[in-house]
Amino acid sequence: MRLPNSARNCFITLTLFACLIPAPSSGQVLPAATPASVGVSGERLNRLSATLQQYVDQGRTAGLVTIVMRQGKVVHLEAFGKRDIEAGAPMQKDTIFRIASMSKAITSLATMILLEEGKLLLNDPVSKFIPSFAKTTVMVPPPTGAVAGTPVSVFPAKRPITIRDLLTHTAGIGYGAGPAEPLYKAANVHMWYFADKTEPIATTIDRLAALPFDAQPGERYVYGFNTDILGVVVEKASGMSLDEFLKTRIFQPLKMADTHFYLPVEKRNRLAAVYSIVDGKLVRAPNEGTGQGAYVEGPRQNFSGGAGLLSTASDYARFLQMLVNGGELDGVRVLSPKTVELMTSSHTGTLFNEGRTGFGLGFEVIEHLGRAGVPGSVGLFSWGGAYHTDFWADPTEQVVAVLMEQLLPSGGSDLHGKFRALVYQAIVAPVK
Repeated sequence: MRLPNSARNCFITLTLFACLIPAPSSGQVLPAATPASVGVSGERLNRLSATLQQYVDQGRTAGLVTIVMRQGKVVHLEAFGKRDIEAGAPMQKDTIFRIASMSKAITSLATMILLEEGKLLLNDPVSKFIPSFAKTTVMVPPPTGAVAGTPVSVFPAKRPITIRDLLTHTAGIGYGAGPAEPLYKAANVHMWYFADKTEPIATTIDRLAALPFDAQPGERYVYGFNTDILGVVVEKASGMSLDEFLKTRIFQPLKMADTHFYLPVEKRNRLAAVYSIVDGKLVRAPNEGTGQGAYVEGPRQNFSGGAGLLSTASDYARFLQMLVNGGELDGVRVLSPKTVELMTSSHTGTLFNEGRTGFGLGFEVIEHLGRAGVPGSVGLFSWGGAYHTDFWADPTEQVVAVLMEQLLPSGGSDLHGKFRALVYQAIVAPVK
């Protein structure tokens, strides 16, 4: 029997919605819309899908999940390639990924929740919550031309490190590279991976406080352990573990059912495998360390607010949509609009990215489109993770975009730039 045109159109629309939304196992379903209904060209979105598939076909990534929302509606949610090549497991829309430094925005949000509750201020010294930070030091490398092996000089910090310094990565605290690297390795506080540690994060951070930092507070942008320290501040100010605080104050209210520090065992078959680009070829990363990591079988004791979370594309899109909405999603208010405005404004002057873009309280922000030199709008905020995940949100265009893959190292992949350009070229009408 041939259906009338109206019935066929209805069937096609319902089928499109079914393709856009994730399976019920991945938590709260996001509302979907036809691209044209929110000013997006479906034909132009096909360029995005074709390009993402091309990266898989060319062996430049094992697999991807991408989501694009406009005006709070999903217009693109697709999975490409394999979740696990060796197992022959296809990538699924509800696949779970290690999001590494995309954790930072979530921990920064937790800090702002406590600000709204009167439990901390941005200019509070970190030592108010972590006494070991009362007196910190800064290392000064040997002068150029010094004899090899000349020790670094260490001086007291000029002022206390503040909560704002941590949120903006201007505390002078790196990831333990540079002249003092042997000291960091000896203290077992080196680089961003914490999942295999058999101690609470607060114990790790107390050891960090005794090490010399890279710059004086407020004088340089130095990317490093700042948000892990913030995680301990959240624990001390709230009286809860970071895991419990994020779960009860962010993940449950926002229905982010698949976001965890350590993966529940029953979800292990949804975790994407990690791959690397080595000599231009895609190879499976090792099991240990930052390869596959200890996110399932590990000790589950150390909650890294800077790089420890796992999530899905849809869960993270819910988090971003809440911020784009001014702190509210599905009738649940997490922050006030003014606090979101504070988070998404630059606090770093020219310290970050030579002033081409700014840095807010947890992520990069665009202040001037020409200086930024990338597609977007003033007010766009973004960041990514070590496993080559990426997000950005544009409140002006009411766009949220998330790209999830597991590629470390990424071999200089240009996929993030292509992703953003191909999303923006599909926007053909202003927000209604």
